[in-house]
Amino acid sequence: MTTSINRLLIANRGEIARRIMRSCRALGIETVAVYSDADADAAFVQDADVSVALGGNTPAESYLRVDAILDAAARTSADAVHPGYGFLAENAAFAKAVTNAGLLFVGPTPEVIEIMGSKLESKKRMADAGVPLLPSAELTGLTGGALTDAATSVGYPLLIKASAGGGGRGMRIVPTEAELVEAVTGAAREAESAFGDGTIYAERYVSPSRHVEVQIFGDQQGRVVHFHERECSIQRRHQKIIEEAPSASLDDSTRAALHDAAVKAGEAIGYTNAGTVEFLLAPAVEGRPAEFFFLEVNTRLQVEHPVTEAILGVDLVDLQLSVAVGGSVPAQDSIGPVNGHAVEARLYAEDPTAEFRPSTGVVHHFDVPGEVRLDTAMDTAGEISQFYDPMMAKVIAHGPDRVTATRRLASALASATIDGIATNRELLVRTLRHPEYLDQGDSAFLERNDPANLGRPLVEGELLDLHAAAAALAVQADNREADPHTATVASGFRNVATVPQRRLLTLGDDELNVDYRLRAGDLVSLGVSGRTLDTPQLHDATATRVDFSVAGVRRQFDVRVQPDLVSVQGQHGSVAFGRPPRFTEPGDVLEAGSTVATMPGTVVAVNVAVGDMVEAGDVLLVMEAMKMELAVAASAAGRVATVAIEPGQSVDAGTVLVVVEDPDGA
Repeated sequence: MTTSINRLLIANRGEIARRIMRSCRALGIETVAVYSDADADAAFVQDADVSVALGGNTPAESYLRVDAILDAAARTSADAVHPGYGFLAENAAFAKAVTNAGLLFVGPTPEVIEIMGSKLESKKRMADAGVPLLPSAELTGLTGGALTDAATSVGYPLLIKASAGGGGRGMRIVPTEAELVEAVTGAAREAESAFGDGTIYAERYVSPSRHVEVQIFGDQQGRVVHFHERECSIQRRHQKIIEEAPSASLDDSTRAALHDAAVKAGEAIGYTNAGTVEFLLAPAVEGRPAEFFFLEVNTRLQVEHPVTEAILGVDLVDLQLSVAVGGSVPAQDSIGPVNGHAVEARLYAEDPTAEFRPSTGVVHHFDVPGEVRLDTAMDTAGEISQFYDPMMAKVIAHGPDRVTATRRLASALASATIDGIATNRELLVRTLRHPEYLDQGDSAFLERNDPANLGRPLVEGELLDLHAAAAALAVQADNREADPHTATVASGFRNVATVPQRRLLTLGDDELNVDYRLRAGDLVSLGVSGRTLDTPQLHDATATRVDFSVAGVRRQFDVRVQPDLVSVQGQHGSVAFGRPPRFTEPGDVLEAGSTVATMPGTVVAVNVAVGDMVEAGDVLLVMEAMKMELAVAASAAGRVATVAIEPGQSVDAGTVLVVVEDPDGA
């Protein structure tokens, strides 16, 4: 057995690869990165001591290729492999292939991964260990009456889940029997696509509930300990977006019972290295105490591990590496005490106002200020690819108590600069400041509170007008700096100071016209889209900073002017305005009734054929992008005139998918 690790290959990418590298540097361990073509210029590749190209762009072409990863390990003389999370992290065959190649696998044994990789098998093991379970039934291969009988035995509402996976993939809530068949079909298809295993099962759906998990560690001497719990109840599409430690929803007796159950679960399967035992917590009702039920064991490091590190002062990756070479876990009574509270938010490249549609493209500038830990795949800029999960970063705040930690995190996110793409930043900030969340919140938070409302811009109303005005004035100054002979800050493109100026900006689908007049270096008038700003006064304007007053209140804005956008950072947040071209180039006109791809992706199902009649809202096709299925619906009733795509086809943003013509053929 390897007694030390000298060179570690990280079979993953992005944020988690960089996180593992940080611990390795502190331990003096060299690191090897593997990367796809899409990630050739990514920060984690630059951070590694050496790196090896896997080729391809999609996970199947790169990060899921066991042969290519083992070849990279051999070529770089690596002696150990860390799988991170996602991709092959919970793949028993991969863990076995690593050990068969004479390498050390930083994680549990292949046998344990295999047992826990099947959620159905894991439930049997937990039942034998006396860990509380929810009613469940396997559904794979069942049809007709057998399917409905199995679902009825579980009880509605129920939750369909993929046996081989997690992260919300393959999950469907089924309120009644009427939705059962469609949900089973969709869940099985997504599970097969995501995990290569379409096995699904049904589990009783409890709502409202809380999602609480316990961090466990086992060593090769048979000892299993816990590192306290984390609450992960705030989720979208069954995927966590805000996590915290410790849980604020547990009383002392329930907490002790939860920790004990997690350790028993680990002992029952001979667990080694880092793992997480996840539980569903049903709140106390009418005098009945709170109950918890086993959900699954994640046989890997979790995305949310930083909150545990923050409250306990530990490095869980360091401990993973130590246990992998035969080191012991610490004694249970030496873990702790808990120091304060920590909260983590997952910053995703997605738009909550458009049903969490993933965003792709270039992030021109990225910065999160404040007293926070930032785990991210990028530095000050980067690109969000269509091929991988849309998580950009994890932002973690620690404080002496929950209120302080939450306030610090919300403030840092509100002050963040993210130029170029839509994110869930606004939703995170409003959630962290929401009275329901501050009163602990639960898994139904985003069912009760409209994500589109929570995700609207932080800067709106009069504040938005002020930011738009600052953007326009900075562009004027930028023009002056580019050509000082033809423009001044007071006149822009004209030399007549009394002539009104107009600057067109965009924000999403909206257009903003900033109208202003300057004389002798000061603002005579200022308005945004017909709204007059009272008694404006200009103090200074450059391409990077604008200082002006409205109605006697003075504000300063930091600005970044780029060819296609202007980012404005004020006291209450940042706004990135688009800069439309001054002159529109002739272009192709789409055929009436065309449905186009709003982002790059892969077509996984086509539901219509030429000649079919459809109603508005009917699903025409299903696409997959950034590990998420997106249903593309008809915007109006009509007859399908063209189907321009087929299952398995990759498409770019703007590609015509389906054309639906007027029912009368007009």
